[in-house]
Amino acid sequence: MFDTVRKHQKLLQLVLMLFIVPSFVMFGISSYSGFMDKETDLVKVNGKPITAQEVDNAAKRQAERVGGNMQIAQSLQFRQAILNELLQQRILGFAVINLRLQVGKEALIKSLQGIPQIRALYRQDGSFDDARFKQLLASNGLNEEQFYASQAFDLKIGQFVNSVARTELATPKLSEIVSTLYETERQVQSLAFDAKDYLNKVNPSQDELQAFYNANAKLFESPEYVDVEYIVLKADPREDAKVFSDKADQFANITYDQSDSLKPAADKLRLSIQSQKGLTRGGVTGVAKDHPLSNPKVMQSLFSDEAIKNKRNTEAVQTAPGVFVSARVITFHPAQIMPYKDVAAEVKRQVSQRAAEKLAVAAAAERYNVLEKDPKSSAGFGNPIWVSRNKPANLIGPALDDVMSINTEKFPAVVSVNNPGVGTTLYRVDQVRQPTGVDAKIHKAQAQQIQALGAQSEFASFMAYWRDAAGVKVINPLKPLSSGSGS
Repeated sequence: MFDTVRKHQKLLQLVLMLFIVPSFVMFGISSYSGFMDKETDLVKVNGKPITAQEVDNAAKRQAERVGGNMQIAQSLQFRQAILNELLQQRILGFAVINLRLQVGKEALIKSLQGIPQIRALYRQDGSFDDARFKQLLASNGLNEEQFYASQAFDLKIGQFVNSVARTELATPKLSEIVSTLYETERQVQSLAFDAKDYLNKVNPSQDELQAFYNANAKLFESPEYVDVEYIVLKADPREDAKVFSDKADQFANITYDQSDSLKPAADKLRLSIQSQKGLTRGGVTGVAKDHPLSNPKVMQSLFSDEAIKNKRNTEAVQTAPGVFVSARVITFHPAQIMPYKDVAAEVKRQVSQRAAEKLAVAAAAERYNVLEKDPKSSAGFGNPIWVSRNKPANLIGPALDDVMSINTEKFPAVVSVNNPGVGTTLYRVDQVRQPTGVDAKIHKAQAQQIQALGAQSEFASFMAYWRDAAGVKVINPLKPLSSGSGS
Protein backbone atom coordinates (compact mmCIF):
# COMPACT_ATOMS: atom_id res chain seq x y z
CA MET A 1 0.00 0.00 0.00
CA PHE A 2 2.82 2.40 0.88
CA ASP A 3 4.38 1.83 -2.53
CA THR A 4 1.11 2.80 -4.19
CA VAL A 5 0.88 5.92 -2.07
CA ARG A 6 4.43 6.92 -3.00
CA LYS A 7 3.75 6.23 -6.66
CA HIS A 8 0.68 8.45 -6.72
CA GLN A 9 1.60 10.97 -4.06
CA LYS A 10 0.97 13.98 -6.30
CA LEU A 11 -2.48 12.77 -7.29
CA LEU A 12 -3.25 11.97 -3.68
CA GLN A 13 -2.69 15.64 -2.97
CA LEU A 14 -5.66 16.44 -5.18
CA VAL A 15 -8.01 14.32 -3.12
CA LEU A 16 -6.76 16.01 0.00
CA MET A 17 -7.67 19.38 -1.45
CA LEU A 18 -11.07 18.26 -2.70
CA PHE A 19 -12.15 16.65 0.53
CA ILE A 20 -10.20 18.24 3.34
CA VAL A 21 -8.26 21.40 2.58
CA PRO A 22 -10.11 24.71 3.09
CA SER A 23 -11.01 26.84 0.13
CA PHE A 24 -7.99 29.01 0.78
CA VAL A 25 -5.48 26.28 -0.13
CA MET A 26 -4.61 27.61 -3.56
CA PHE A 27 -3.80 31.09 -2.33
CA GLY A 28 -0.33 30.06 -1.20
CA ILE A 29 1.62 30.01 -4.43
CA SER A 30 -0.37 31.04 -7.50
CA SER A 31 -1.93 34.16 -6.05
CA TYR A 32 1.50 35.65 -5.46
CA SER A 33 1.86 36.36 -9.17
CA GLY A 34 -1.50 38.11 -9.71
CA PHE A 35 -1.70 41.75 -10.67
CA MET A 36 -4.68 44.09 -10.84
CA ASP A 37 -5.18 47.83 -11.06
CA LYS A 38 -4.52 49.65 -7.81
CA GLU A 39 -8.19 50.54 -7.47
CA THR A 40 -8.89 46.87 -6.87
CA ASP A 41 -6.00 46.33 -4.47
CA LEU A 42 -7.10 45.98 -0.86
CA VAL A 43 -3.96 44.99 1.03
CA LYS A 44 -0.37 44.42 -0.04
CA VAL A 45 1.88 41.81 1.54
CA ASN A 46 5.53 42.05 0.56
CA GLY A 47 4.45 44.37 -2.26
CA LYS A 48 2.01 41.85 -3.73
CA PRO A 49 -1.72 42.69 -3.55
CA ILE A 50 -4.79 40.92 -2.31
CA THR A 51 -7.49 42.16 -4.68
CA ALA A 52 -11.21 42.63 -4.33
CA GLN A 53 -11.72 40.00 -7.04
CA GLU A 54 -9.71 37.45 -5.05
CA VAL A 55 -11.84 38.13 -1.98
CA ASP A 56 -15.08 37.80 -3.94
CA ASN A 57 -13.98 34.55 -5.59
CA ALA A 58 -12.87 33.11 -2.25
CA ALA A 59 -16.15 34.17 -0.66
CA LYS A 60 -18.10 32.34 -3.37
CA ARG A 61 -16.06 29.17 -2.90
CA GLN A 62 -16.43 29.27 0.87
CA ALA A 63 -20.18 29.88 0.62
CA GLU A 64 -20.52 26.89 -1.70
CA ARG A 65 -18.75 24.76 0.89
CA VAL A 66 -21.36 25.63 3.53
CA GLY A 67 -24.51 25.40 1.48
CA GLY A 68 -24.21 27.61 -1.58
CA ASN A 69 -25.75 30.76 -0.06
CA MET A 70 -24.57 33.42 -2.49
CA GLN A 71 -26.33 36.29 -0.69
CA ILE A 72 -24.23 35.60 2.39
CA ALA A 73 -21.14 35.45 0.19
CA GLN A 74 -21.89 38.99 -0.98
CA SER A 75 -22.29 40.45 2.50
CA LEU A 76 -19.60 42.84 3.71
CA GLN A 77 -19.13 41.02 7.02
CA PHE A 78 -18.57 37.64 5.34
CA ARG A 79 -16.19 39.10 2.75
CA GLN A 80 -14.24 40.91 5.48
CA ALA A 81 -13.76 37.61 7.30
CA ILE A 82 -12.50 36.10 4.04
CA LEU A 83 -10.08 39.01 3.55
CA ASN A 84 -8.74 38.53 7.08
CA GLU A 85 -8.19 34.84 6.37
CA LEU A 86 -6.43 35.56 3.09
CA LEU A 87 -4.23 38.14 4.78
CA GLN A 88 -3.20 35.65 7.46
CA GLN A 89 -2.46 33.03 4.80
CA ARG A 90 -0.27 35.50 2.90
CA ILE A 91 1.67 36.50 6.01
CA LEU A 92 2.25 32.86 6.91
CA GLY A 93 3.29 32.17 3.33
CA PHE A 94 5.78 35.02 3.44
CA ALA A 95 7.24 33.63 6.68
CA VAL A 96 7.56 30.12 5.23
CA ILE A 97 9.31 31.38 2.09
CA ASN A 98 11.53 33.77 4.03
CA LEU A 99 12.67 31.00 6.38
CA ARG A 100 13.21 28.60 3.45
CA LEU A 101 11.31 25.81 5.19
CA GLN A 102 11.17 22.41 3.52
CA VAL A 103 8.79 19.48 3.76
CA GLY A 104 9.92 15.94 3.02
CA LYS A 105 8.02 13.45 0.91
CA GLU A 106 7.69 11.10 3.87
CA ALA A 107 5.92 13.82 5.88
CA LEU A 108 3.60 14.48 2.97
CA ILE A 109 2.80 10.81 2.56
CA LYS A 110 2.18 10.44 6.29
CA SER A 111 -0.30 13.30 6.28
CA LEU A 112 -2.21 11.69 3.40
CA GLN A 113 -2.30 8.26 5.04
CA GLY A 114 -4.29 9.64 7.96
CA ILE A 115 -7.21 10.82 5.81
CA PRO A 116 -10.19 8.38 5.70
CA GLN A 117 -11.45 9.85 2.40
CA ILE A 118 -8.19 8.91 0.71
CA ARG A 119 -8.15 5.39 2.12
CA ALA A 120 -11.70 4.96 0.82
CA LEU A 121 -10.52 5.54 -2.73
CA TYR A 122 -8.64 2.26 -2.82
CA ARG A 123 -10.41 -0.75 -4.28
CA GLN A 124 -11.11 -3.82 -2.17
CA ASP A 125 -8.15 -5.61 -3.73
CA GLY A 126 -5.84 -2.78 -2.59
CA SER A 127 -5.31 -1.32 -6.04
CA PHE A 128 -5.46 2.40 -6.68
CA ASP A 129 -8.13 3.97 -8.94
CA ASP A 130 -5.93 5.95 -11.34
CA ALA A 131 -8.82 6.85 -13.65
CA ARG A 132 -10.78 8.56 -10.91
CA PHE A 133 -7.73 10.55 -9.83
CA LYS A 134 -7.11 11.76 -13.36
CA GLN A 135 -10.74 12.80 -13.71
CA LEU A 136 -10.57 14.78 -10.52
CA LEU A 137 -7.34 16.42 -11.61
CA ALA A 138 -8.74 17.43 -14.99
CA SER A 139 -12.04 18.70 -13.57
CA ASN A 140 -10.13 21.10 -11.32
CA GLY A 141 -7.91 22.45 -14.09
CA LEU A 142 -4.68 21.48 -12.35
CA ASN A 143 -1.54 19.69 -13.35
CA GLU A 144 0.44 17.53 -10.94
CA GLU A 145 3.30 19.98 -10.53
CA GLN A 146 1.00 22.87 -9.57
CA PHE A 147 -0.96 20.79 -7.12
CA TYR A 148 2.12 19.25 -5.53
CA ALA A 149 3.71 22.67 -5.01
CA SER A 150 0.51 24.07 -3.53
CA GLN A 151 -0.07 21.19 -1.12
CA ALA A 152 3.56 21.06 -0.02
CA PHE A 153 3.40 24.78 0.62
CA ASP A 154 0.20 24.37 2.66
CA LEU A 155 1.75 21.56 4.69
CA LYS A 156 4.74 23.78 5.51
CA ILE A 157 2.38 26.43 6.82
CA GLY A 158 0.49 23.88 8.92
CA GLN A 159 3.65 22.50 10.49
CA PHE A 160 4.98 26.00 11.07
CA VAL A 161 1.80 27.16 12.82
CA ASN A 162 1.67 24.03 14.96
CA SER A 163 5.25 24.53 16.08
CA VAL A 164 4.47 28.08 17.16
CA ALA A 165 1.25 27.05 18.90
CA ARG A 166 3.07 24.45 21.02
CA THR A 167 4.33 27.11 23.44
CA GLU A 168 4.93 25.72 26.91
CA LEU A 169 5.67 27.33 30.22
CA ALA A 170 9.34 27.52 31.08
CA THR A 171 8.55 25.95 34.44
CA PRO A 172 5.48 24.40 36.10
CA LYS A 173 6.14 26.71 39.05
CA LEU A 174 4.07 29.52 37.51
CA SER A 175 1.13 27.18 37.02
CA GLU A 176 1.34 26.07 40.67
CA ILE A 177 1.45 29.68 41.88
CA VAL A 178 -1.67 30.55 39.89
CA SER A 179 -3.51 27.45 41.11
CA THR A 180 -2.58 28.26 44.71
CA LEU A 181 -3.91 31.79 44.33
CA TYR A 182 -7.17 30.45 42.92
CA GLU A 183 -7.50 28.00 45.82
CA THR A 184 -6.85 30.56 48.58
CA GLU A 185 -10.02 31.03 50.62
CA ARG A 186 -11.26 34.13 52.44
CA GLN A 187 -13.96 34.35 55.08
CA VAL A 188 -16.62 36.80 53.94
CA GLN A 189 -19.80 38.31 55.38
CA SER A 190 -22.20 40.38 53.30
CA LEU A 191 -24.71 43.13 54.01
CA ALA A 192 -27.01 44.09 51.13
CA PHE A 193 -28.73 47.42 50.66
CA ASP A 194 -31.35 46.60 48.01
CA ALA A 195 -33.66 49.09 46.35
CA LYS A 196 -36.65 46.79 46.90
CA ASP A 197 -36.30 47.29 50.65
CA TYR A 198 -36.73 51.07 50.21
CA LEU A 199 -39.66 51.13 47.80
CA ASN A 200 -42.12 51.80 50.62
CA LYS A 201 -40.22 55.02 51.36
CA VAL A 202 -40.75 56.61 47.94
CA ASN A 203 -43.89 58.18 46.49
CA PRO A 204 -43.19 60.13 43.29
CA SER A 205 -45.56 62.97 42.40
CA GLN A 206 -47.51 63.17 39.15
CA ASP A 207 -45.25 65.98 37.95
CA GLU A 208 -42.17 63.83 38.57
CA LEU A 209 -43.71 60.94 36.66
CA GLN A 210 -44.67 63.12 33.69
CA ALA A 211 -41.23 64.76 33.63
CA PHE A 212 -39.52 61.35 33.59
CA TYR A 213 -41.74 60.17 30.73
CA ASN A 214 -41.01 63.31 28.71
CA ALA A 215 -37.26 63.00 29.25
CA ASN A 216 -37.09 59.25 28.56
CA ALA A 217 -39.74 58.71 25.91
CA LYS A 218 -37.54 56.18 24.05
CA LEU A 219 -37.85 53.84 27.04
CA PHE A 220 -41.55 53.52 26.28
CA GLU A 221 -41.34 52.75 22.61
CA SER A 222 -43.24 49.83 21.17
CA PRO A 223 -40.94 47.62 19.09
CA GLU A 224 -41.11 47.56 15.32
CA TYR A 225 -42.82 44.52 13.85
CA VAL A 226 -43.81 43.02 10.53
CA ASP A 227 -46.63 41.03 9.07
CA VAL A 228 -45.18 38.36 6.78
CA GLU A 229 -46.00 35.50 4.50
CA TYR A 230 -43.75 32.51 3.92
CA ILE A 231 -43.39 29.17 2.17
CA VAL A 232 -41.67 26.02 3.38
CA LEU A 233 -40.13 23.27 1.27
CA LYS A 234 -39.73 19.97 3.13
CA ALA A 235 -38.14 16.78 1.90
CA ASP A 236 -40.40 13.76 1.54
CA PRO A 237 -38.72 10.70 3.16
CA ARG A 238 -40.04 8.61 0.27
CA GLU A 239 -38.52 10.99 -2.27
CA ASP A 240 -35.20 10.44 -4.00
CA ALA A 241 -32.47 12.74 -2.70
CA LYS A 242 -31.65 13.94 -6.23
CA VAL A 243 -35.28 14.89 -6.82
CA PHE A 244 -35.37 16.96 -3.64
CA SER A 245 -32.06 18.56 -4.50
CA ASP A 246 -33.53 19.70 -7.82
CA LYS A 247 -36.59 21.07 -6.01
CA ALA A 248 -34.41 22.93 -3.53
CA ASP A 249 -32.50 24.53 -6.41
CA GLN A 250 -35.78 25.59 -8.02
CA PHE A 251 -37.02 26.91 -4.70
CA ALA A 252 -33.92 29.06 -4.22
CA ASN A 253 -33.77 30.25 -7.82
CA ILE A 254 -37.43 31.19 -8.21
CA THR A 255 -37.70 33.02 -4.89
CA TYR A 256 -34.54 34.95 -5.81
CA ASP A 257 -35.23 35.64 -9.50
CA GLN A 258 -38.90 36.54 -8.95
CA SER A 259 -38.33 38.30 -5.66
CA ASP A 260 -41.49 40.42 -5.66
CA SER A 261 -43.75 37.48 -4.80
CA LEU A 262 -43.70 34.00 -3.27
CA LYS A 263 -46.52 32.83 -5.53
CA PRO A 264 -44.40 31.65 -8.49
CA ALA A 265 -42.36 29.35 -6.28
CA ALA A 266 -45.46 28.21 -4.40
CA ASP A 267 -47.29 27.41 -7.65
CA LYS A 268 -44.32 25.64 -9.24
CA LEU A 269 -43.62 23.44 -6.24
CA ARG A 270 -47.21 23.17 -5.00
CA LEU A 271 -46.54 24.84 -1.66
CA SER A 272 -49.03 26.71 0.51
CA ILE A 273 -48.34 30.35 1.36
CA GLN A 274 -48.62 30.82 5.12
CA SER A 275 -48.86 34.09 7.06
CA GLN A 276 -47.77 35.45 10.43
CA LYS A 277 -48.65 38.83 11.95
CA GLY A 278 -46.87 40.82 14.63
CA LEU A 279 -43.40 39.39 14.11
CA THR A 280 -40.74 41.33 16.05
CA ARG A 281 -36.96 41.06 15.90
CA GLY A 282 -37.26 38.74 18.90
CA GLY A 283 -39.07 36.20 16.76
CA VAL A 284 -42.38 34.41 17.08
CA THR A 285 -43.64 33.87 20.63
CA GLY A 286 -45.33 30.71 21.78
CA VAL A 287 -44.08 28.43 19.02
CA ALA A 288 -41.64 25.52 18.89
CA LYS A 289 -37.95 26.14 18.33
CA ASP A 290 -38.14 24.43 14.94
CA HIS A 291 -40.82 26.82 13.66
CA PRO A 292 -39.66 28.18 10.26
CA LEU A 293 -39.74 31.78 11.49
CA SER A 294 -37.73 30.99 14.61
CA ASN A 295 -34.55 30.61 12.59
CA PRO A 296 -32.09 33.51 13.26
CA LYS A 297 -31.09 33.75 9.57
CA VAL A 298 -34.72 34.05 8.50
CA MET A 299 -35.35 36.72 11.14
CA GLN A 300 -32.26 38.69 10.13
CA SER A 301 -33.32 38.61 6.48
CA LEU A 302 -36.88 39.74 7.26
CA PHE A 303 -35.61 42.88 8.99
CA SER A 304 -33.10 43.77 6.28
CA ASP A 305 -33.58 46.78 4.01
CA GLU A 306 -34.23 44.52 1.04
CA ALA A 307 -37.16 42.88 2.80
CA ILE A 308 -38.62 45.94 4.55
CA LYS A 309 -38.08 48.76 2.06
CA ASN A 310 -38.22 46.83 -1.21
CA LYS A 311 -40.61 44.07 -0.07
CA ARG A 312 -38.46 41.42 -1.69
CA ASN A 313 -38.44 37.72 -0.83
CA THR A 314 -35.79 36.68 1.62
CA GLU A 315 -33.10 34.28 0.50
CA ALA A 316 -33.93 30.59 0.70
CA VAL A 317 -32.66 29.52 4.12
CA GLN A 318 -32.04 25.92 5.14
CA THR A 319 -33.45 25.84 8.68
CA ALA A 320 -32.95 22.11 9.19
CA PRO A 321 -31.83 19.10 7.13
CA GLY A 322 -34.31 18.85 4.27
CA VAL A 323 -36.16 22.08 5.16
CA PHE A 324 -35.93 25.38 3.23
CA VAL A 325 -37.79 28.60 3.98
CA SER A 326 -38.35 31.86 2.14
CA ALA A 327 -40.43 34.72 3.53
CA ARG A 328 -41.65 38.16 2.50
CA VAL A 329 -42.71 41.24 4.45
CA ILE A 330 -46.29 42.31 3.70
CA THR A 331 -46.53 45.24 6.13
CA PHE A 332 -43.89 46.96 8.22
CA HIS A 333 -44.96 48.63 11.46
CA PRO A 334 -42.29 51.05 12.72
CA ALA A 335 -41.51 51.56 16.39
CA GLN A 336 -43.77 54.13 18.09
CA ILE A 337 -43.73 56.01 21.38
CA MET A 338 -46.64 54.73 23.45
CA PRO A 339 -48.96 57.34 25.00
CA TYR A 340 -48.42 58.15 28.67
CA LYS A 341 -51.79 56.74 29.71
CA ASP A 342 -50.83 53.34 28.30
CA VAL A 343 -47.55 53.17 30.19
CA ALA A 344 -48.33 55.10 33.36
CA ALA A 345 -47.86 52.04 35.57
CA GLU A 346 -44.46 51.26 34.04
CA VAL A 347 -43.38 54.89 34.36
CA LYS A 348 -44.23 54.83 38.07
CA ARG A 349 -42.40 51.54 38.55
CA GLN A 350 -39.22 52.84 36.94
CA VAL A 351 -39.27 56.18 38.76
CA SER A 352 -39.91 54.46 42.10
CA GLN A 353 -37.16 51.90 41.47
CA ARG A 354 -34.60 54.58 40.69
CA ALA A 355 -35.55 56.66 43.72
CA ALA A 356 -35.39 53.57 45.98
CA GLU A 357 -31.98 52.67 44.56
CA LYS A 358 -30.66 56.13 45.45
CA LEU A 359 -31.87 55.67 49.02
CA ALA A 360 -30.24 52.22 49.21
CA VAL A 361 -26.90 53.53 47.87
CA ALA A 362 -26.97 56.45 50.30
CA ALA A 363 -27.69 54.14 53.26
CA ALA A 364 -24.84 51.82 52.20
CA ALA A 365 -22.42 54.75 51.96
CA GLU A 366 -23.37 55.94 55.44
CA ARG A 367 -22.84 52.47 56.91
CA TYR A 368 -19.56 52.06 55.03
CA ASN A 369 -18.20 55.28 56.53
CA VAL A 370 -18.96 53.96 60.01
CA LEU A 371 -17.35 50.58 59.32
CA GLU A 372 -14.18 52.18 57.98
CA LYS A 373 -13.67 53.59 61.44
CA ASP A 374 -14.62 50.33 63.19
CA PRO A 375 -14.12 47.37 60.78
CA LYS A 376 -14.31 44.86 63.64
CA SER A 377 -18.06 45.49 63.97
CA SER A 378 -20.07 42.76 62.21
CA ALA A 379 -23.54 43.83 63.33
CA GLY A 380 -26.12 43.31 60.58
CA PHE A 381 -23.89 41.16 58.40
CA GLY A 382 -24.91 37.66 57.35
CA ASN A 383 -23.26 34.41 58.39
CA PRO A 384 -19.63 34.08 57.29
CA ILE A 385 -18.78 31.86 54.31
CA TRP A 386 -15.46 30.78 52.80
CA VAL A 387 -14.94 31.76 49.17
CA SER A 388 -12.15 31.42 46.62
CA ARG A 389 -11.76 32.02 42.92
CA ASN A 390 -12.29 28.31 42.39
CA LYS A 391 -15.37 28.34 44.64
CA PRO A 392 -16.83 31.87 44.52
CA ALA A 393 -20.24 30.97 46.00
CA ASN A 394 -22.58 33.86 45.10
CA LEU A 395 -19.78 36.38 44.51
CA ILE A 396 -19.25 37.24 40.85
CA GLY A 397 -17.47 39.88 38.80
CA PRO A 398 -16.40 43.04 40.68
CA ALA A 399 -17.55 41.66 44.04
CA LEU A 400 -15.18 38.68 43.85
CA ASP A 401 -12.35 40.81 42.46
CA ASP A 402 -12.66 43.37 45.27
CA VAL A 403 -12.91 40.74 48.01
CA MET A 404 -9.90 38.77 46.73
CA SER A 405 -7.73 41.86 46.20
CA ILE A 406 -7.84 43.15 49.81
CA ASN A 407 -4.42 43.16 51.47
CA THR A 408 -4.48 40.47 54.15
CA GLU A 409 -2.48 42.75 56.45
CA LYS A 410 -5.52 45.05 56.65
CA PHE A 411 -7.95 42.38 57.92
CA PRO A 412 -10.65 42.86 59.01
CA ALA A 413 -11.64 45.08 56.10
CA VAL A 414 -14.84 46.15 54.33
CA VAL A 415 -15.42 46.84 50.63
CA SER A 416 -18.45 48.44 48.99
CA VAL A 417 -19.65 47.08 45.63
CA ASN A 418 -22.31 48.83 43.55
CA ASN A 419 -24.95 46.73 41.81
CA PRO A 420 -26.47 49.01 39.14
CA GLY A 421 -30.25 48.81 39.16
CA VAL A 422 -30.26 46.97 42.49
CA GLY A 423 -28.31 48.88 45.14
CA THR A 424 -25.05 48.30 47.02
CA THR A 425 -23.57 45.38 48.95
CA LEU A 426 -20.94 45.66 51.67
CA TYR A 427 -18.52 42.75 52.15
CA ARG A 428 -16.54 42.22 55.35
CA VAL A 429 -13.40 40.04 55.05
CA ASP A 430 -11.52 38.97 58.16
CA GLN A 431 -9.64 35.68 57.59
CA VAL A 432 -7.64 33.82 54.95
CA ARG A 433 -6.65 30.16 54.67
CA GLN A 434 -5.39 27.50 52.27
CA PRO A 435 -7.60 24.41 51.82
CA THR A 436 -6.15 21.16 53.11
CA GLY A 437 -7.01 19.11 50.01
CA VAL A 438 -5.73 19.80 46.51
CA ASP A 439 -7.88 18.94 43.49
CA ALA A 440 -5.47 17.51 40.93
CA LYS A 441 -8.03 17.77 38.12
CA ILE A 442 -8.52 21.49 38.72
CA HIS A 443 -4.74 22.02 38.83
CA LYS A 444 -4.34 20.20 35.52
CA ALA A 445 -7.17 22.16 33.88
CA GLN A 446 -5.71 25.47 35.05
CA ALA A 447 -2.27 24.50 33.82
CA GLN A 448 -3.76 23.75 30.39
CA GLN A 449 -5.58 27.08 30.35
CA ILE A 450 -2.39 28.95 31.25
CA GLN A 451 -0.51 27.10 28.52
CA ALA A 452 -3.25 27.91 25.98
CA LEU A 453 -3.12 31.59 26.91
CA GLY A 454 0.65 31.52 26.53
CA ALA A 455 0.34 29.90 23.11
CA GLN A 456 -2.21 32.49 21.99
CA SER A 457 0.03 35.30 23.13
CA GLU A 458 3.03 33.72 21.41
CA PHE A 459 1.12 33.27 18.15
CA ALA A 460 -0.16 36.87 18.27
CA SER A 461 3.41 38.12 18.73
CA PHE A 462 4.58 35.82 15.93
CA MET A 463 1.96 37.18 13.52
CA ALA A 464 2.70 40.78 14.51
CA TYR A 465 6.42 40.24 13.80
CA TRP A 466 5.86 38.73 10.37
CA ARG A 467 3.18 41.28 9.51
CA ASP A 468 5.79 44.00 10.01
CA ALA A 469 8.47 41.98 8.20
CA ALA A 470 6.15 41.49 5.20
CA GLY A 471 5.42 45.21 5.06
CA VAL A 472 1.65 44.76 5.18
CA LYS A 473 -0.01 47.89 3.82
CA VAL A 474 -3.73 48.62 3.59
CA ILE A 475 -4.45 50.15 0.16
CA ASN A 476 -8.25 50.39 -0.01
CA PRO A 477 -11.04 49.39 2.39
CA LEU A 478 -13.29 46.51 1.40
CA LYS A 479 -16.52 48.02 0.08
CA PRO A 480 -20.07 46.64 0.03
CA LEU A 481 -21.08 45.11 -3.28
CA SER A 482 -23.65 47.04 -5.28
CA SER A 483 -27.12 45.48 -5.28
CA GLY A 484 -26.78 44.59 -8.94
CA SER A 485 -23.33 43.09 -8.67
CA GLY A 486 -22.94 39.50 -9.60
CA SER A 487 -19.43 39.21 -8.28
